[in-house]
Amino acid sequence: MTKAGRPGQGAPTQPDAHEPYGDRAHSAFTPPLGVPLPPQPPGPGSAFAPPVSSTTGNHPLPAQPGPSDGYPFTPPAGIPRARGRWQDRTRTLLRSQQPAERPIPEHSAHGDNAPSVPRVLDLTLRLGELLLAGGEGAEDVEAAMYAVAHAYGLDRCEPNVTFTLLSISYQPSLVEPPVGLSRVVRRRGTDYTRLAAVFRLVNDIASRELSLEDAYRRLADIRRNRHPYSGWLLSLASGVLAGSASVLVGGGPLVFAAALVAAVLGDRLAWLLAGRGLPEFYQFVVAAMPAAATGVVIELVGADVRGSAVITGGLFALLPGRPLVAAVHDGLTGFYITASARLLEVAYLVVGIVCGVLLVLYAGVRIGVELSPEQALVGEVRPAIQLLAATVLTLAFAVLLQTERATLPLVTLNGAVAWTVYGSLHDQAEISPVLATLVAAGLVGLFGQLLSRYRYASLLPYVTAAVGPLLPGGAIYLGLLSFAQGHLDHGWTHLSKAAALALAIAVGVNLGGEVARLFLRVPGAESAAPRRAAKRTRGF
Repeated sequence: MTKAGRPGQGAPTQPDAHEPYGDRAHSAFTPPLGVPLPPQPPGPGSAFAPPVSSTTGNHPLPAQPGPSDGYPFTPPAGIPRARGRWQDRTRTLLRSQQPAERPIPEHSAHGDNAPSVPRVLDLTLRLGELLLAGGEGAEDVEAAMYAVAHAYGLDRCEPNVTFTLLSISYQPSLVEPPVGLSRVVRRRGTDYTRLAAVFRLVNDIASRELSLEDAYRRLADIRRNRHPYSGWLLSLASGVLAGSASVLVGGGPLVFAAALVAAVLGDRLAWLLAGRGLPEFYQFVVAAMPAAATGVVIELVGADVRGSAVITGGLFALLPGRPLVAAVHDGLTGFYITASARLLEVAYLVVGIVCGVLLVLYAGVRIGVELSPEQALVGEVRPAIQLLAATVLTLAFAVLLQTERATLPLVTLNGAVAWTVYGSLHDQAEISPVLATLVAAGLVGLFGQLLSRYRYASLLPYVTAAVGPLLPGGAIYLGLLSFAQGHLDHGWTHLSKAAALALAIAVGVNLGGEVARLFLRVPGAESAAPRRAAKRTRGF
């Protein structure tokens, strides 16, 4: 009589609750005493024996797909072959409905010479952290993470990106337990030079030109590099941005100088508060006050200078255009949690600006300062001066975003084109400002996508600064001034217009990029590969 629960005896063993499933799946079967072993299936690596026919004998085993076949199996609808840039390839793979439908890498992660799976996942998370902290969209961060993991042979991996958390899991096979790592993004900073360096590193990894150790070495160099521009230069760029914006809404040389000084003072105060550890909300409250106070003082002393233009220019220097574009992009591509978090961040920053400006405007109205809403509007169209101001504004905005020096001319040209299109549609053709903004932002997104594809770089450095002249600083100021004067209906009307303009900017940039991807053929492919939808959320 045999004992139950011992291997090799008559009764099978009971699974242990603490025993890993993968170890149980790999255990060998031992038959009871007196029962012969089953015949071994023909063919190496086969997990089953073919059926036997009475007329024809054994059926031959089907041919096993090799690495050159590219897929473990082909679904009924077929799988498009993804080629070209790693952004296009990985985005197509990630939008596949099932992970099993994705192509197998050309080389496997198994073997003696394969890189360590935890180290590959750690490198993937660190690269994704830099991209997400730099303002990259969630879909592009996932595409970059999957490109890195796929390049090192991890075929069954699943990246996941939210606003503050990055995670990735890898399952070697269906019978082995998955390996998962996560990383929290605690600090965010705008440095498009570092973002471009990370994109070049991901491109080299996706091209299989770097070993794992070389990739770690380059990543360490990227993290150690200092910002290309100093803090005082960034403050000066903020002032030039505000001065150029004040010229766009009708200001002259004195308005430019007053807006520049006020914006530099506000930026240095924000740096001081940041060094003390105050949250960003209070930094924006304090940074918005000097420009508003300067405009109130100008109107109080009766100087022949448009104080409203100074306040409007200060608003341009503070409006969060970068997170707004990223938030709408995430929402349109199906990352609703990340989009909601980014929009909430934009809302807090805008509320901080509103609080800072509104406090000063309310105090000015209480002491008898006459602020006329019509002063913020451009009295006459000055195409040459406004185009020059828009160009300088774009250049200053690009410097403020720490853009690479080699990219500055292209970004500046893109911003000049955007303002030319907007001015032609709004001032000459008398089209609605919202529609004119949408068309101009769409061209910014289209040209930015073309430039990023040509240079194998991120889209953000080419579009974020270029939409600076289109930001709704004037509409926000008119709404705040109406609130300060007690005209709530007019205030909500102007703020609704500002929200519509901001949404038109973000949607236009995203639409321009999607149009570029829709009509451009992937280099090296016989035909344009169909792009799957980002998320299938339809109810039918």
